[in-house]
Amino acid sequence: MGRRRAPELYRAPFPLYALQVDPSAGLLIAAGGGGAAKTGIKNGVHFLQLEQINGRLSASLLHSHDTETRATMNLALAGDILAAGQDAHCQLLRFQVHQQKGSNKAEKEGSKEQGPRQRKGAAAAEKKSGAETQREGLELRVENLQAVQTDFGPDPLQKVVCFNHDNTLLATGGTDGHVRVWKVPSLEKVLEFKAHEGEIEDLALGPDGKLVTVGRDLKACVWQKDQLVVQLHWQENGPTFSNTPYRYQACRFGRVPDQPAGLRLFTVQIPHKRLRQPPPCYLTAWDGSTFLPLRTKPCGHEVISCLNISESGTFLGLGTVTGSVAIYIAFSLQCLYYVREAHGIVVTDVAFLPEKGRGPELLGSHETALFSVAVDSRCQLHLLPSRRSVPVWLLLLLCVGLIVVTILLLQSAFPGFL
Repeated sequence: MGRRRAPELYRAPFPLYALQVDPSAGLLIAAGGGGAAKTGIKNGVHFLQLEQINGRLSASLLHSHDTETRATMNLALAGDILAAGQDAHCQLLRFQVHQQKGSNKAEKEGSKEQGPRQRKGAAAAEKKSGAETQREGLELRVENLQAVQTDFGPDPLQKVVCFNHDNTLLATGGTDGHVRVWKVPSLEKVLEFKAHEGEIEDLALGPDGKLVTVGRDLKACVWQKDQLVVQLHWQENGPTFSNTPYRYQACRFGRVPDQPAGLRLFTVQIPHKRLRQPPPCYLTAWDGSTFLPLRTKPCGHEVISCLNISESGTFLGLGTVTGSVAIYIAFSLQCLYYVREAHGIVVTDVAFLPEKGRGPELLGSHETALFSVAVDSRCQLHLLPSRRSVPVWLLLLLCVGLIVVTILLLQSAFPGFL
């Protein structure tokens, strides 16, 4: 795989940790910050407007939402509601994009802080750095909804959040190993149970209500509410390593292309301990109903930090702790795209441009687009060119032509052949 460079789409004034894409409005939502430390680094959620300009995908800042002293470490999106993991809490945000009705009125409304009270001088600082709350013709409002503490460990931290299929519930996991499920938008707790000994690294909610969790205790578990259904064993039909323990790093449910009722689970396995000569990491595809491993492939020696899947279930996106980004085919787990050390530091999140809403318009002639963010404050764009395929009719025509040419050559070489 050749060395290539990914274009920088946006640079934030703080480290970026989480990423979401809203297809209906064509928004890229990036969040992060410097935390509570008094380093002068801000904390915020930036809403970027995606546009095609001269045939190239670009992003411009539409609104900057100040999160005061809390950095956003993880995000989940359900329509116009964002669930943001901030320290040990989950904060719900509602955003609305609409056309301005008049420049004076828009400027007056844009000067007001969206949501709760903001520190004095924050709006001025944002304007100075170019973080306007509106662009010509568009305006975005952000409203803080409910917030709740979701983790209660010695050093509490919410590490992951996700919505269920109909966006009525969200699940959270963190350092205390407990899964907690909440109603949306009231954040009334409906379920809590101990899923892992130690931190929960990732979780995924399937359309049938099953919940998959992966933890630092080297386990991956499938739950129906608080009842354990099965524990995953990725090495049943794959490689075995007697001296190298592996742990699950990430999990995602995905559709099966051309199978409306099909469901796949994808997991990433990484070495539990870092070695001088690191062994490879692995990708595994699982049957979404039986949870039996279907296929396991190595995905390089760089430690995987994050995983995501495209809306159609066709592609997998990976980021690594050394800053590399890759795109894989979900069916075969074959690598299609790879940029070594695109960020130069740990990739914290990746997200595909959805295939609905404004997605096809923004995608243009490319097959898919993957966004990546990292601690270096940059958001990069990774475009996968359309793979050219030869139509079946053209193949048949070429075969017929080849047969005719072969017959004519034989006839000329051996008169009376036919």
